[in-house]
Amino acid sequence: MHCAMKRNQMTLRLLMMLFLGLIYWGCESVKPIQGVEVIPLLEKDLSIRAIEVVNKDQIWFAANKGTVGVYNGKEFSQIVLHHKDRLLHFRAIAHNGVDAFALTIDNPALLYRLTFDGNQITSAKLVYQEHGDGVFYDAIGFWNEEEGIAVGDPTDGCLSLIVTRDGGDNWTKLDCDELPQTHEGEALFAASNGSMSLKQGMTYIATGGTKARVFESEDKGRTWQVHQTPLMQGQSMRGIFSMDQHNRDELVIYGGDWSNQDNNSNNKAYSNDGGMTWQLISPGQGPGYRSSVRFIPGSQARGLIAAGSRGLSVSHNQGDKWTQISDTAIYTLRFLNDTVAYAGGPGYFLRLNFY
Repeated sequence: MHCAMKRNQMTLRLLMMLFLGLIYWGCESVKPIQGVEVIPLLEKDLSIRAIEVVNKDQIWFAANKGTVGVYNGKEFSQIVLHHKDRLLHFRAIAHNGVDAFALTIDNPALLYRLTFDGNQITSAKLVYQEHGDGVFYDAIGFWNEEEGIAVGDPTDGCLSLIVTRDGGDNWTKLDCDELPQTHEGEALFAASNGSMSLKQGMTYIATGGTKARVFESEDKGRTWQVHQTPLMQGQSMRGIFSMDQHNRDELVIYGGDWSNQDNNSNNKAYSNDGGMTWQLISPGQGPGYRSSVRFIPGSQARGLIAAGSRGLSVSHNQGDKWTQISDTAIYTLRFLNDTVAYAGGPGYFLRLNFY
């Protein structure tokens, strides 16, 4: 009996050592990023503010001058959309696994469903429009093929939220009675389609201006709670410009002061409890204002990339230390895998090869 117990204990210890070894090996399997090769794939007089990577053969972008485009790994297909002889300004794009959806800023808000046959954009159908003072949508995303959400600046004292439950055919605006109240001067930033994050059924929305808060929904937009953050706030161009979600618990927010982009005092923070509490990341150190932040795939939430008009910075210890790896102005980026990302900026669409 005693020998059997000892054998069981030894077996458990060996299994535990094997398990820890696998964890260690998995953590070390992604090589830390030391630098980046910046490859322009498209150079055009556009401001590209939103990227959606579906797979290696379908990378979408949204821009000003009515332009939406998709790259199939070899060439681009682009479409230019007008409304009443006015070129539109797109800053948000998402894909539900079937089609892409591009959303304009300003009044009226116009949401288009775009189909792609692998080579060309074949159609653009208007599926939602909204007119009214203060209408300004900032970000869009999908939880799955059928359900999606878009968020805009507050109107009537609450966030502007539209949802679809039928794959994007129909969109409904949520009533303020169903949503938390916003503060006067609290809004969102349409900087990178990054003021909202959807993953594992969770929804997080980040605000700025007079308040820098995070709105959370666990049931795909049906109920909400709000969390305070320590990011700089109190002025119209301060707050959270971008966020990313590693899993249900680990999140990062990044922003700062657009009018003073060197200010790095309280411009980035991390949460390991689903956004309930936030800890400042390297206050007074590292990059200042950035418009797009992403977890590096495969880094176990240790690796972060932050991009903005002042360049591209990387951290391998959850933001404690940062390294500038490029001075190229980048408004937004999305990873294809741990070594390749696609990015948009002032006048170009880029492939980023990390090494």
